[in-house]
Amino acid sequence: MSPSGAEYIKQVKASVEEVDPSDVKPLLGNGVAIIDVRESDELASGKLPGAKAIPRGFLESRIEATVPDHSQKVVLYCASGARSALAANTLVRDLGYEDVVSMKGGITLWKDRGYDVEVPFQFTPEQRQRYSRHFLLPEVGEEGQKKLLEAKVLLLGAGGLGSPTALYLAAAGVGQLGIVDDDEVDVSNLQRQVIHKTSTVGVAKVDSAEAAINELNPDVKVVKYPVRLDSSNIMEIIEGYDLIVDGVDNFPTRYLLNDATVRLKIPVVSAAILGFEGQLSIFAPYDGPCYRCLFPVPPPAELAPSCGANGVLGVLPGTMGLLQATEVVKLIIGAGTPLIGRLLMYDALDATTTELKVRRDPACPICSREPEDISSEEMGVFPDYEAFCAAAG
Repeated sequence: MSPSGAEYIKQVKASVEEVDPSDVKPLLGNGVAIIDVRESDELASGKLPGAKAIPRGFLESRIEATVPDHSQKVVLYCASGARSALAANTLVRDLGYEDVVSMKGGITLWKDRGYDVEVPFQFTPEQRQRYSRHFLLPEVGEEGQKKLLEAKVLLLGAGGLGSPTALYLAAAGVGQLGIVDDDEVDVSNLQRQVIHKTSTVGVAKVDSAEAAINELNPDVKVVKYPVRLDSSNIMEIIEGYDLIVDGVDNFPTRYLLNDATVRLKIPVVSAAILGFEGQLSIFAPYDGPCYRCLFPVPPPAELAPSCGANGVLGVLPGTMGLLQATEVVKLIIGAGTPLIGRLLMYDALDATTTELKVRRDPACPICSREPEDISSEEMGVFPDYEAFCAAAG
């Protein structure tokens, strides 16, 4: 005869190691994986500080992403200790984890002892539906979506690259999108700048982009900067943002952006397009090369014509902009391997990609210096990059 449910749980509890909440408390923040196996709706009442939430029904499919090292100590808990005991049995017996314990009495006993709890971010029912596909990904989940909703990303340009990037970052739930662009929508933009419409021709691009983003996802706050980025405003505009998406189309602004972001230690996800070719990299100050490491001086004008002079395939900025958006999301949630120290080049005609390694230049005129030394202390401004690029051309 098979044992009853209560008898089975009793047998499982006898086979796993149970620890008192007083034994778990000193383990918090000390390299021990604390896993809450309750359902998502139970987390509203609070969880152990620093605990990762993996509902019991998803434990087998998600635990590897959270605890890849099977020798790491794992503490499981639930409401009262029954589900965590079953989960501990599964990890040890079926998945080969070596050091797993269940917290006796669950979070109920933890609270009774007067220990601190962490009240997690609460998603609205509409958000749970909107981001449900993200919740299913172990690399994103609720924690990653919370990071996205709390992130602040600045887009330089609401043009070819900025359009798809803005739309997909908004759809992903990035909480604040700043948009810098002083231009108005023109009919010639619509071949590639998909955030704008025929009905918004003549409208400021920041206003057109804001309307499209608000219609797509009301969770997103749009901050508009209808100005041209220059040395007089760049520090004020970019400060406070977590990441910057570079969609500008000229060298002086890129060099200026590099100086300012290295000084403030803000990563830049940068892309460039021309004709049928695009390139993409991430410039993470002091973690990898900066833009000046890659391009010490601008190329001659004849080797770097603008899209207005040379033309661009309409779908190419979509391809590169989506890659930019992907890298932004990866950086925010802390998943995967970002393109830091790597330059990805894409040829649309041949449907090929090439990757180059890029290293920091120890003699770089920018990132070889301390952040506070990057701008002129006497004048309080950055170098005149318009003149610098003109001289190089």
